[in-house]
Amino acid sequence: MQQLTGLDASFLAMETHAVFGHVGSICVLDPSTSPDPVTLDKLTQLVSDRLHLIPPFRRRLVQVPLGLDQPYWIEDGDFDIEYHVRELALPAPGDDRQLAEQAARLHARPLDRNRPLWELYLIHGLAGNRKAIYTKVHHAAIDGVSGNDILSAVIDLDPQGRDVESPGPWRGERQPGNLSMLARSAVSLTGHPVRAARMGYVLARSLPGLATSPARPRLPVVDRLLGRDKGVVLQGGGLRAPATPFNKAISPHRRWAFCSLPLSDVKAVKNAAGGTVNDVVMALSAGALRRWLIDHDALPEAPLVAAVPVSVRTEAEKGTAGNRVSTMIAPIPTHVADPLERLHACTAAMRAAKEQHGALPATLLSDAAQFAMPALAGQAARLAARVRLLERVNPFNLFISNVPGPNLPLYYAGCRLLGYYPLSAIADGQGLNITVMSLDGNLHFGLIADRELVPDLDVMAQDLVEELALLTGAAGVAATG
Repeated sequence: MQQLTGLDASFLAMETHAVFGHVGSICVLDPSTSPDPVTLDKLTQLVSDRLHLIPPFRRRLVQVPLGLDQPYWIEDGDFDIEYHVRELALPAPGDDRQLAEQAARLHARPLDRNRPLWELYLIHGLAGNRKAIYTKVHHAAIDGVSGNDILSAVIDLDPQGRDVESPGPWRGERQPGNLSMLARSAVSLTGHPVRAARMGYVLARSLPGLATSPARPRLPVVDRLLGRDKGVVLQGGGLRAPATPFNKAISPHRRWAFCSLPLSDVKAVKNAAGGTVNDVVMALSAGALRRWLIDHDALPEAPLVAAVPVSVRTEAEKGTAGNRVSTMIAPIPTHVADPLERLHACTAAMRAAKEQHGALPATLLSDAAQFAMPALAGQAARLAARVRLLERVNPFNLFISNVPGPNLPLYYAGCRLLGYYPLSAIADGQGLNITVMSLDGNLHFGLIADRELVPDLDVMAQDLVEELALLTGAAGVAATG
């Protein structure tokens, strides 16, 4: 048995009738490289042979009675892989629009908490003789980095695959009784006072650096006392992000859109203008958001605010499941019209956000979440949804996440991996998410939104393509894509 951390459990507690805690991906494949036809049986056998490399896939949840402590993972003694690996086919013509619609529908279905929290679909009928694999895993089990570990377990460096050593017989665990679970939790809870004291001490030591950070929100009284009225990057933002059409309560229904951009073009812009690849990603996102907001007569005067997930996984924690993440909060210059000026503003804002993030303990988010009792956290999430709390008091507008991946050809079930597009999670008050995965010379963008709040999400994806063309021109570099 393994107990979930408070941060892991928070992705369970956040779920309501409309908010889901799972994340996913679409892998687009070229089956012409595969030595054998790609069938459901072949895919099922591949996953089955490598289950020991993907520990979360055989674990299911066991709740502590009355929700008094964080739940546990146990090895599922009734594990049935045929329940988890499925197939479907797109009708002709099987274009990318149909793939996006099908992925959005699959992603809008919650996972069954009585089974291991994942599903995988082999999708036939994609135009150009391609196939796709949609994978869905609960965020309680993985973050972006451990999600990459799951992908690395099933992909290979050549179409013939690789020999995977069998670990021997596997046995599930018996579900413990209620008294046993309560006894375990009693032992776990005795450590809370020590953890609280340690967190308070570390946080107190961090406050001076945080107060003088140029990246934090504008706090007029504090800034006046510190004599820093002019020192906050991209002034105009306060503790509440500006309102947009997608910062409202969400429905259970989703839209998803995707696109790919040449990594070489992004790096050329980065080299010419300075900054990092992630700065260019933020600038592209800011430009696409600006276009969409102008088209809907909804562009705020102040910059939007993005939450940017950051991995805090240590070397010792590499290869482990669960969440080891923190979050940077950064203004994004949607109010700046010139694309090159927008990029420079993004570079400055991200540099300041990193400084602010570095002033806080790396594990602050996970340490704070550890004290949330699941029974109360779930009720709090449902109450917040009913009173539309995050719509009224919203600290940021959306998540923008950039997950680095391998820059070399990869194969899935013998098929060349053409694209790896993320599907993330959205929540009340943040009805839009942009996630990027780099792979084999391309940046693969996956945009997900509430179906009603952003009905034309494909337009925003196309805007990303056009924004890169503008940036390469403004930076004076030749585009290859």
